[in-house]
Amino acid sequence: MIVLFFFTVLLAAMLLCVIIPANKCRAQGTIPAGEQKNRLAEALKGHVYKLSHEIGSRNVYACRQLAATADYIIYQFQALGYQVALQHYDAGERTFKNIIARRQGRTKPAEFVVIGAHYDTHNNPGADDNASGIAALLELARLAAARPPADRSLEFAAFVNEEPPFFHSEKMGSRVYTKLAKAQGKQIKAGLVLEMLGYYREEAKSQSYPESLTGLYPDTANFIAIVNNHASDRLAAMVVEYFRQGTDFPVQQIAAEKVPEGDFSDHWSFWQEGYPALMVTDTSFYRYAHYHQPTDTYEKLNYENMSKVVTGLQAVIAALTNEQATPAG
Repeated sequence: MIVLFFFTVLLAAMLLCVIIPANKCRAQGTIPAGEQKNRLAEALKGHVYKLSHEIGSRNVYACRQLAATADYIIYQFQALGYQVALQHYDAGERTFKNIIARRQGRTKPAEFVVIGAHYDTHNNPGADDNASGIAALLELARLAAARPPADRSLEFAAFVNEEPPFFHSEKMGSRVYTKLAKAQGKQIKAGLVLEMLGYYREEAKSQSYPESLTGLYPDTANFIAIVNNHASDRLAAMVVEYFRQGTDFPVQQIAAEKVPEGDFSDHWSFWQEGYPALMVTDTSFYRYAHYHQPTDTYEKLNYENMSKVVTGLQAVIAALTNEQATPAG
């Protein structure tokens, strides 16, 4: 009788899972991969919408909006449980700040992997340039916070003043950050700069290049680019390998020496101090006609593709912060 009772209960449970939709019969707390991607895409869109549509232009000429952007980033980091450090410095008659969230490594805490993106804009909404980079930065921080601490320390840095009038000057936020890091003897093993990650197209001839690269890379703007200098060749090769392990989204490695504007973002600041660093980018004005225009707005970006890029970068970060990976010396 006892055996018959348990058999009856088991049969009823099996029938219940046939009648109830499959997602109701999963173990509590599990989220299917497709649903996770949808959530990531929506989270990325939410950040971009907040920064570009609700806050808008944010720079030295719009300091109130710049401060609101900084407050938003700080709140997001703190909500994830990060201790946030503010790196204040003066430029002109104003004080600006970089925002740094750190997760200390377990076995090699003195070695750092740095993920950075600038949060200012060029007198425009700046959805792709660079709300997309900040959105990815925040979501990568969220994903990292959900994992146990890695071997190396991990820093997420939101840089100020990448855009004019501070572009390529000693007052760029990333330049202040890297100079101080060098002066302190900080061991940055890898720097990944997120610069415009949101615009993609599937039409042929939607991707352009400087003349030196024409014909060497795809003419369809459906990939993410990894831009490196010669000193970062090894790091670039590792990043491409790990990225492909995390996602099937197309990726291309491009040597900065072949591109006249190959140093046009915050990775330049790392290179100035001899740190290995890369720019991760959708190639900016080589495919995006709305670069530095009032039309750089949130609805033009492809958040599903952005989520795939973030997924690939998540795999990159997990590998680079592992003790076995040796991205630099």
